[in-house]
Amino acid sequence: MIEQAIPFLYLAAAASFILALKWLSAVSTARRGVIVGIAGMALAVGGTLLRPEIVSYRWIGAAFVAGTVIGVPMALMPMTAVPQRTALSHAFGALAAALVGTAEFYLRAPRIDRVTMGALALEVLLGFLTFTASLMAFGKLQEILPTRPITWRLQNVVNLSLLGLAAGSGVYLVARPEASWLFPVFAGLSLLFGVLLIVPIGGADMPTVISLLNSYAGLSAAAMGFVLDNKLLIVAGALDGSSGLILSVIMCRAMNRSFTNVLFGAFGKVREEDRAAGERRPVRSATAEEAAGILQAAGLVIVVPGYGMAVAQAQHKVRELYDVLTKAGVEVKFAIHPVAGRMPGHMNVLLAEADIPYDRLVEMEEVNSEFPQADVALVLGANDVTNPAARHDRTSPIFGMPILDVDKARTVMVVKRSMNPGFAGIENELYYLDRTLMVFGDAKAVVGSIVRELSGGGGH
Repeated sequence: MIEQAIPFLYLAAAASFILALKWLSAVSTARRGVIVGIAGMALAVGGTLLRPEIVSYRWIGAAFVAGTVIGVPMALMPMTAVPQRTALSHAFGALAAALVGTAEFYLRAPRIDRVTMGALALEVLLGFLTFTASLMAFGKLQEILPTRPITWRLQNVVNLSLLGLAAGSGVYLVARPEASWLFPVFAGLSLLFGVLLIVPIGGADMPTVISLLNSYAGLSAAAMGFVLDNKLLIVAGALDGSSGLILSVIMCRAMNRSFTNVLFGAFGKVREEDRAAGERRPVRSATAEEAAGILQAAGLVIVVPGYGMAVAQAQHKVRELYDVLTKAGVEVKFAIHPVAGRMPGHMNVLLAEADIPYDRLVEMEEVNSEFPQADVALVLGANDVTNPAARHDRTSPIFGMPILDVDKARTVMVVKRSMNPGFAGIENELYYLDRTLMVFGDAKAVVGSIVRELSGGGGH
């Protein structure tokens, strides 16, 4: 009886995953999508625990305890650390798939058919490379490792050769599964390739990298489903892999770049000529008090959040600014660039945490036409996504990347700690325009000072 219920639990779980993806695609229904996704995973785990193949729950219980010990601190990480947490989640998921594949190989070899071995080889290859690549991405996002690209001579030749060796080892194992001595070599090459894949990639490309690694982890899980003859794993992995791939395509389009350029282009090198020029060129600056006066006299303010807001954990102060300006009769909107921050949807998550109304968040394609009518464009730590060089400077690494047209607003105010370049490592032309005012300082502190000035300064 219980065994007969398992397929229905799996079916309900698969349906939940599909609905979760649908609802997660919109900010207004994202919370519902998360809840349904959690419920689907609970059904999937519950159905699996009821399988008759399980004769002992001792090691499963130990794994639950270990997962809880690791997972609870991860869940308590601040919202600003969502990119790092996502990278770690990809790493653990991919490692689980790779370890399952490793165990299945040693349990079944050499009596394993070629179709199953092919799926197993793909599972292990994607799992191990995603594991180390995700750890490297975490290190860059956490700034444990340098965020700039680390390149070397013939790096692409080395990386592609390493990938070729790993793939070749996998193909040989498919043909000769009895060659168990080769499996550790195959696994080691996959692990090493994951490291070398991420080292040359700069921090500016992390949103795309995270979504791509999500795709790899999903495909590894789908391959694991074929190995274990588990239809739910195939469905869930395919959904995860395809959604990650689609998101990666969206990210690349948002930056007007290709996958190969992201993976092998070493985007993010600081140009020394830019650094030197930035040291020489003057900028116009303003105090928080002056910024408050300009905002108070505005009719339309478009706020452009970026990673600087995330680092400062300023989203709640931004909500206070929104409230005080709205109360004074100022219309406030938030311009969202697809790759602002360090992961897809980073700004949406932070602003939602601060209870900014969903209808105030406007995507790049819609908001760009409104900047010419805006009295003030308030840029909070957004760098590369506001750089006008993307439109005209063919020598710039970001040339052709769609940007937020903040330079078309009547006044541009940029809240930034210093003149240091962003993740792309290039100077932002926006800072030197006549209509731009630089307000130097921590975003949380600066916005808090502006709110205090506005609160004590009377009405609109």
